[in-house]
Amino acid sequence: MAMETAGPRRASRWQNAVRLLLLIATAAEPALMNARAPADAVGWVRTQVLLQKLDFWVRCPDFLAWELLTEFETYPDDPALWRLAQDILSSDEPDVRRYPMLRHRFGAFEHMDEALGMLIERSMVAKRHTPRGDQVGQHDYYLRKRGQQVADTIVREEPHLYWYVDRTRTVVGLVKGLGPSAVKTRQYLQRDYADTPIGSYIDSIADQARERLEQLRPPGAVGSR
Repeated sequence: MAMETAGPRRASRWQNAVRLLLLIATAAEPALMNARAPADAVGWVRTQVLLQKLDFWVRCPDFLAWELLTEFETYPDDPALWRLAQDILSSDEPDVRRYPMLRHRFGAFEHMDEALGMLIERSMVAKRHTPRGDQVGQHDYYLRKRGQQVADTIVREEPHLYWYVDRTRTVVGLVKGLGPSAVKTRQYLQRDYADTPIGSYIDSIADQARERLEQLRPPGAVGSR
């Protein structure tokens, strides 16, 4: 009889809900000019594509470290980028914080309905869709006033959740000013990500990222920060 193998690590619905709330709160644009926003909306995130791509970097710290190193190559006068990548890769974060995502037609993907349902039921987030013919063309996510209050409380009063706060800020800061398509394109520049077969989980690149970290080590950088 064939031996059963364990599947990929799965976050709890609560973990997913907290992570998505913080991502939406951090990435949200002002909602005031959007006529489709709920009356109590304070911000919105355009498209499921963008939310999925941001979520991937939070869930896969090895790929986030790779992006930080790519950013460091572009801005070599900012060694803080290299040091943050080093902090990630020299810790157990790429293992204990990693929750793999599937590679779908438009890149990394995970069903978000359960976690988002928790936020929607509690009046923290609202979801709207724009039809395209007889299909759903685009999902948009709205941060409601209650969601902003809860996110602010997490930031102020929940130190055990600070990792989520810190990483969502890092991820959103990396793509500031980029639209959903540009973020998707940026992720496809990573060869292992792009070459993952559709329907398969995207494997860790922690070892490759550590090799790259050493190759890009700035003069005088030693040990951990």
